[in-house]
Amino acid sequence: MVSSKKKLQLVAAFATLLLFAVIVGCNGFFVDPTLTGITVGPTATIQTGKTVQMSAVATYNDGTTKTVGSGVQWSSGTPNVASVSSSGLVTGLISGSSQIMGAFQTQSNSATVTVQLANITKITVTPMNSHIVQGSQALQFDAEATTSSGNQDITNSATWSSSNSAAGTIDPATGLFTPATSLTQNQVTTISATEDGIVGQTNLTVTLQ
Repeated sequence: MVSSKKKLQLVAAFATLLLFAVIVGCNGFFVDPTLTGITVGPTATIQTGKTVQMSAVATYNDGTTKTVGSGVQWSSGTPNVASVSSSGLVTGLISGSSQIMGAFQTQSNSATVTVQLANITKITVTPMNSHIVQGSQALQFDAEATTSSGNQDITNSATWSSSNSAAGTIDPATGLFTPATSLTQNQVTTISATEDGIVGQTNLTVTLQ
């Protein structure tokens, strides 16, 4: 006849085996979620010499999200405009914009960082006080910023505008002016390049011939 002590030992052993089976079964049932994408940010505007910290948030197929730090590979699409460290710290170098990409396991995404010049004291627009004939080829304007650390071309980062739409149109991103084609009289317009609140201007006359 089995003693009470033996019975207790058998019950304890059976309970331990049952608990182990339950744990194994649970571990086999729950599967680690699969990475489906990441979001990179922020989209930011900084001045030269300033920094912004990027971050990456992973999304999984079970709907959960998690901010990931280690394991993200960072890169800059335009490293001469903005550099990025291995930890995602972006530093503005020159005026312009760059796509900052973060890659984590099988997924990647990017955000745009725009760099503006710091301490602009003057913007010079060229050519100055020029003339162009209606219907002729487009005229490219250039902008140069004067700062405490020297001069820099900001043609492709400045915002361009023309005061007189009858004279023609200007590309707000590049400064390329296209004259009107059917004028009845000469038209004068003011071409402006703006960056960091500073405006540079010059005049342009579009003539009949």
